Amino acid sequence: MSLDTIRRRIAETAREAGRDPADVTLVAVSKMQPESHVLPVLEAGQRVFGENRVQEAQNRWGALAPRFPGVEIHVIGPLQTNKARAAMEIASAIHSLDRPKLAETLARLAQERGACPDLFVQVNTGEEPQKAGVLPAEADGFVARCRDLDLPVVGLMCIPPAEEDPAPHFDMLREMAGRNGLAGLSMGMSGDFEAAIARGATHVRVGSAIFGARD
Repeated sequence: MSLDTIRRRIAETAREAGRDPADVTLVAVSKMQPESHVLPVLEAGQRVFGENRVQEAQNRWGALAPRFPGVEIHVIGPLQTNKARAAMEIASAIHSLDRPKLAETLARLAQERGACPDLFVQVNTGEEPQKAGVLPAEADGFVARCRDLDLPVVGLMCIPPAEEDPAPHFDMLREMAGRNGLAGLSMGMSGDFEAAIARGATHVRVGSAIFGARD
């Protein structure tokens, strides 16, 4: 599937849901992709990219970003506290704020730097033990704690269980964001981004549908 096809499907789904397509940000998930796959997507005008690993992001975008003005890097994978400073230096947004220690580290670094990327709290909507994220029952309290630390939490993120219908998870995240006054919903990937947009996603994280399967 091509970038143009993804963009068209995003726009069509948004309009069908009575939404402005401009309110949905496509995050092209470039993690583990070779530069030969990423360059054509950049040249086609895509400017928001998702990376899992901070070091990989630094290695790739330190050289590429200056060639393509307006590039934004979103850290979408689990973030170790010892990588928080580097993540804040390269990222426009971090989608994986998931525990108090990380929140406290980001808050301290934000005070030092006088700036902080936009933050999404990751919620483990399926309560899967192997997956990162705040449990649904703890999400409201965690968002409040992050706000007490003056962190710029703009929304919530989830990755539904692979074997389940994602729609109830997207609905849960939307309801949770609504009661916490959060506008951002980072949800939906290659296989389910249309269902996510229909349920209010503001950021969809699409990798394989744009770049093909990773080697």
